[in-house]
Amino acid sequence: MKQNIKNFTKYRYLLGELVKKDIKLKYRKSYLGILWTLLEPLLTMMVLSIVFSQLYGKADKHFPIYILTGRLLYTLFANATKTAMKSIRANAQMIKKVYVPKYIYPLSAILAQYVTFLISLIVLISVAIILKVKPTIHLLEGIIPLIILLVMVTGMGLILSTLAVFFRDLEYLWSVILMIIMYCSAIFYEPERVMKAGYEWVLRFNPLYSVILNFRNTVLYGIGLNMEALLYSIVFSVAVLVLGTFLFYKSQDKFILNL
Repeated sequence: MKQNIKNFTKYRYLLGELVKKDIKLKYRKSYLGILWTLLEPLLTMMVLSIVFSQLYGKADKHFPIYILTGRLLYTLFANATKTAMKSIRANAQMIKKVYVPKYIYPLSAILAQYVTFLISLIVLISVAIILKVKPTIHLLEGIIPLIILLVMVTGMGLILSTLAVFFRDLEYLWSVILMIIMYCSAIFYEPERVMKAGYEWVLRFNPLYSVILNFRNTVLYGIGLNMEALLYSIVFSVAVLVLGTFLFYKSQDKFILNL
């Protein structure tokens, strides 16, 4: 453990540079650049709010924030896991020529997406102010689900980046799985609709929904963390991080044979 920490400290500057590179490449040759990070969730929120408020006949003025909170967290989960999954293969030439701890690549991809996500929270804050959401002391607790989500996507990213080296079709399969996760995370519908239909387990066993639920509780509703959802999301996130770290370190020496 001490050696791993020392190794991480040694390459922290490189990690920072790779994060910057990933962010710059994302917006290269883009006229809007980083501004699109703010416009995309705002436009998506507006479209989904109009469509589903009409569909459900909702008059709740805070419904756009309900959608935005779910959409932002899901987008982070989806983008971070997808970019991490491709990171080893995307840096194949670098891996073959220069020794760098291989975990640097998926980790930098995840952190780049996380930085972009943090910037996009400006939209959430702005919309909350416009729609007059009253902040409470529980707002500070909103940091907890964001940290849990970072741990979760790091673990998932390590698992996916490892498997994607050996199974190239995983990229297409994961896109389908992400779509299923999106529809099972109550992003644009109320969880009561699923519970009334007898599918409460769909949400209960979805760790991403547990994170979204607690983020909404603290940011939108001001009622504090749901302890059951908090415990489940922590256990799941730590478990996938441990599993991902073990799987990655166990397989990393075989990467070069499959790149």
